[in-house]
Amino acid sequence: MTPEAKVKKKVKEILTELGCYYVMPVTNGFGSSGAPDFLVCKEGKFIGVECKANGGKPTALQFKNLQNIIEAGGNAFVINEDNISTLPMLLGVSNYVSSDRTNIRKTFARIRLQQESENG
Repeated sequence: MTPEAKVKKKVKEILTELGCYYVMPVTNGFGSSGAPDFLVCKEGKFIGVECKANGGKPTALQFKNLQNIIEAGGNAFVINEDNISTLPMLLGVSNYVSSDRTNIRKTFARIRLQQESENG
């Protein structure tokens, strides 16, 4: 099992334990590229969860989809092996990301700058 697959497995366990509704969109000729790994509904709130491992960062398209979710009023998280223990707290506190959008946008801006510098 790949490191990212292990993160996804743990996210599934947490979502199930917390009673969340979730789907994992399959990207193919008919799907939407860049969609988060998990589309979640918890207590009426829409949440996108992108899983990464080994310091991986969202691609530009994944980043754009996460940003679109936040701008539409939902929450979006990038979860990895280092922060997976925070997922229950993030899902259990209403509007956690919404109340701190400035910091989330700064994080997205930092990721975008890193991607731009890596891509030359």
